[in-house]
Amino acid sequence: MASSLSSKPFLGSSRTEGFSGLSSFSTDLSKLSFSAVKISVGSRNAKKLQIKAAGSTFGNYFRVTTYGESHGGGVGCVIDGCPPRRPISEADLQVELDRRRPGQSRITTPRKETDTCRILSGVTNGVTTGTPIHVFVPNTDQRGHDYSEMSVAYRPSHADATYDMKYGIRAVEGGGRSSARETIGRVAAGAVAKKILKELAGTEVLAYVSQVYKVVLPEGVVDHETLSMEQIESNIVRCPDPEYAEKMIAAIDAVRVKGESIGGVVTCIVKNCPPGLGSPVFDKLEAEFAKAVLSLPASKGFEIGSGFGGTFLTGSEHNDPFYLDENGRIRTITNRSGGIQGGISNGETICMRIAFKPTATIGKKQNTVTRDKKEVELIARGRHDPCVVPRAVPMVEAMVALVLMDQLMAQYGQCNLFPINSDLQSPIEPKPEVSKTTV
Repeated sequence: MASSLSSKPFLGSSRTEGFSGLSSFSTDLSKLSFSAVKISVGSRNAKKLQIKAAGSTFGNYFRVTTYGESHGGGVGCVIDGCPPRRPISEADLQVELDRRRPGQSRITTPRKETDTCRILSGVTNGVTTGTPIHVFVPNTDQRGHDYSEMSVAYRPSHADATYDMKYGIRAVEGGGRSSARETIGRVAAGAVAKKILKELAGTEVLAYVSQVYKVVLPEGVVDHETLSMEQIESNIVRCPDPEYAEKMIAAIDAVRVKGESIGGVVTCIVKNCPPGLGSPVFDKLEAEFAKAVLSLPASKGFEIGSGFGGTFLTGSEHNDPFYLDENGRIRTITNRSGGIQGGISNGETICMRIAFKPTATIGKKQNTVTRDKKEVELIARGRHDPCVVPRAVPMVEAMVALVLMDQLMAQYGQCNLFPINSDLQSPIEPKPEVSKTTV
């Protein structure tokens, strides 16, 4: 049983395979506080190694860095590159954080967190200053003792083992940075991006649950042209169709009482996306979306447009014929491309689907190994979602909005710096600046 597990001291391990030449520097490096350190190794052909934190920053122009751990003092983000003079308040962020927070209903984790945010910098008198925006959310309902067994044994299919393999140490309580609690910073930053996108181009990002386990929402049931946030938020599973929402809730309830978990699919659409976003070759827009949403916890699959289903069609069946609408704009009759062609948005609705695996931490006995390499059985404790998909909806929206915000700024920097070719390009007309009376 999990409660009977024991472990040998781990942090005192002298494991240095592959880095034996740097072992003598480990003590001195731990005392350094600056982010980049250059070290000369060896007397012949000395090379300089740069050591820096990696993997916690997203974006090139609208840059977001998240920080914090599941059971630490708090979590949050720093947003750098946000345009100045944009109206932003803590209430704007709180709306999205409330959609993500735990304890929303019986089908989510029972952890009780209000996820109340504070903006500590970058906003004055209700508008952005153009300087880094710091958002902080305290942790108030930690239960570190729930993870005593996991400090010894690895949860199957969880990041417990791989964090140890990479760093040789990990934050045991709640999974640390591998916890979905890290996504608070993403959702807060996404709220800023979503508001600016709506103000600037009328762009709207909406996601909803289209599958839970074996309950699949049939294609065409949801009208993407009329889909609204109110429809999505009308039930606890975030499926816009009431009939299928009840089936999904029943599927989650069935495994929740057994200590099991299930996965599902989130569909995300982007309305009124300006044409021309994205870049050829390596930085295609769908590639940026894929990286963004696959960086979310428990995500395992990505499709855009026809996705894998398109492989069953011929070219003539799959191609989206062009036509001119009443305003003389180039449009497509169908949208199997999912709003993106050649890695660049074409102005049609962008549609993508993201698959999420069943939650790794479950209340059933599983075979695993300990940190000192003994085979044991583990029953995991703690508070976890029986299905992550309903709470993943605002996370997906946030990551898609961050990509669009970053790409929109890149488009302005490269292609809108000089007057556009009005015969081929469509101008993006921002709304007037906030009045001085508001500021």
